Amino acid sequence: MLLLGILLNIFIRGVVPSLSPLPLGFVDCVEAERGCKEDPRCKELYMTLEYCASEEALAPLGNKASIECLEALSGLHYLPLLACKCQRGARREEHCLKVYWSIRIRQGYDDFEGSPYEDSPVESSRMASLVAAASSLLLDGQNVCLKAAQDCGLYEKCGSLRSEYVLACTKHAPGSDHCNRQKCHRALRRFLERVPEEYSLGLLFCPCTDKLCGERRRKTIVPSCSYQERDWIQPNCLLLQSFCRRDQLCRSRLADFQHNCQPSGHSPSGCIRESGAVCLKSYAGLIGTIMTPNYVSNSTVDVDLWCNCEGSGNQWQDCLRIQHMFTNNPCLENSISTMGSSSPRPVESTFPPPSRPSPLDQQNELSNNAQDELSNNAVRTTTQHYPILPNITQHFPIQPIITQHYPILPIITQHCPVLTDITQQYPIVPIITQHSPILPIITQHYPILPIIT
Repeated sequence: MLLLGILLNIFIRGVVPSLSPLPLGFVDCVEAERGCKEDPRCKELYMTLEYCASEEALAPLGNKASIECLEALSGLHYLPLLACKCQRGARREEHCLKVYWSIRIRQGYDDFEGSPYEDSPVESSRMASLVAAASSLLLDGQNVCLKAAQDCGLYEKCGSLRSEYVLACTKHAPGSDHCNRQKCHRALRRFLERVPEEYSLGLLFCPCTDKLCGERRRKTIVPSCSYQERDWIQPNCLLLQSFCRRDQLCRSRLADFQHNCQPSGHSPSGCIRESGAVCLKSYAGLIGTIMTPNYVSNSTVDVDLWCNCEGSGNQWQDCLRIQHMFTNNPCLENSISTMGSSSPRPVESTFPPPSRPSPLDQQNELSNNAQDELSNNAVRTTTQHYPILPNITQHFPIQPIITQHYPILPIITQHCPVLTDITQQYPIVPIITQHSPILPIITQHYPILPIIT
């Protein structure tokens, strides 16, 4: 992947000078399209493939059209376009996905080998930390679902965007007794894309052991609007997938889910890609699309699509394969279980970074920072009136340690007995303690300081 990234960047700089440098290993499809259109031959082939993709979305291509499309694809050698990816939730995500699928017109819809989205090791590691943090809550005996709801309410962005999608999914459309599903889907996606996963995934995957908790969790995404029909009749899963194929966003989210949640019988996590946390994010990416999945009971891992296989005829097995992506998928089941397990499986090989603190921890940190800022202001005022003080702290770093609760002061006096001589050379120090509002406070906690000064 690193070598490919280097080659792509060399190719970009050598062929298309106007294209801005891109990160190693990742080329955005929008940028790749712009570079391709600067070359007449590449532009011609790409426009042919665009036409092929738009026609294929409506109906299967005829033999002659298929041959022309395959010839255009085989003649396209612009590496950035062939290897480009997209970022979920980006401002131009849908246009990026349109470019991505334009040059993959013959790729199977059940392809497990690739996702249109950037595969970031840093993101995978960060997601792993969320699973570990969520699992640790059970060890504390907390009601995880209740805490997840409280944390979301305390975090302004989570609370406001959650209220936004609840309103969009419960408000009746003008002249109708039902909601506007498209608006509901957009609001759900906005919530899941803009709210940090610490909060959004905590709401979606918190563990439940009783029916009341399970029903509250099931209603988190407002199923009555997001996927259920008013007559409670479920569509055929093949029909649902067919509609999804015609929508670039749904098709991409489904491909990403298949890619990251592909099961394996030879992996401790149950996932081929050994990343249950990334599987959860891909699952959440389907929410707000035509193929929105959800819980079907108060069981932690019992999820499904709102569809069935009645009337599938000779495509019965194909229909079951769609259902089993959710109902018989060890990778997905283990990933959800890990979020609600007090002893999570070792599904990640990358050491996770520290998780984001809860809103209560953030408020405490802000309060502490405000106190430290007041202390620092007092120190700056003191050094303006007594410029000799920075010289003292350069050799005897008491002052920088003051803002860290001063636990080292008693130790300094043991190892630096020369401090007692400071006041002989700098008699201004005792006077400083009379004007600096922070130093008298220190002497209350460290009574040895007046002796030093």
